[in-house]
Amino acid sequence: MHLPAHELPIEARYKLLTGTIIPRPVAVISTISPNGVLNVAPFSYFSIVGHAPMALSFAVAGPKPDGTWKDTLRNAQLPTEGGTGEFVVNIATEYYAKQMARTATPLAADISEFDFAGLTPAASAVVRPPRIGEASVSFECRTLHVVEVGRSRLVVGEVVYLYVDDALVDNRFRVDFSQLRAIGRMAGSRYARTTDTFVIEDEKFFPGTR
Repeated sequence: MHLPAHELPIEARYKLLTGTIIPRPVAVISTISPNGVLNVAPFSYFSIVGHAPMALSFAVAGPKPDGTWKDTLRNAQLPTEGGTGEFVVNIATEYYAKQMARTATPLAADISEFDFAGLTPAASAVVRPPRIGEASVSFECRTLHVVEVGRSRLVVGEVVYLYVDDALVDNRFRVDFSQLRAIGRMAGSRYARTTDTFVIEDEKFFPGTR
């Protein structure tokens, strides 16, 4: 099957991307509005940007059906654009997977997903938005760029502070992924665990392997 991308309908593009680029790590993004309303939402269009400086990105795939943007984007965008310029990336894990999924429910802007999903806001160290108390790993970020890519908006943030559960990390900063129990998004409502792994030997060129 050969498929010119520009000839595919939007729905087909979505299905092909989310059905083949799997599993995708899930960033559960917590933000706060300029008037103090807390917001949480999951994003599987999420990745590392770099480690010098530490930077992460997530993409908002498009506006809501009513034409407005998601609260996460409006809150995380730069202050010059009406946002707070801050957000927290909480890594999705099996331990709070059901609550994470509930945060995707469309709610009015004045209703907090923390309350709706039964999640605990925990004070961040540097930024205003709280981290998720149930999350074992959280990255406090300040927004660097919001990049327009067609219908999407790519948010790039610099990590300014990290919370990592002590039980997950050794004195060389190696993370025990078997204890983290991160999950990845598949297509539709399916998710994947990170417990089935394998090793490829002699990959000595990767950073941190020597």
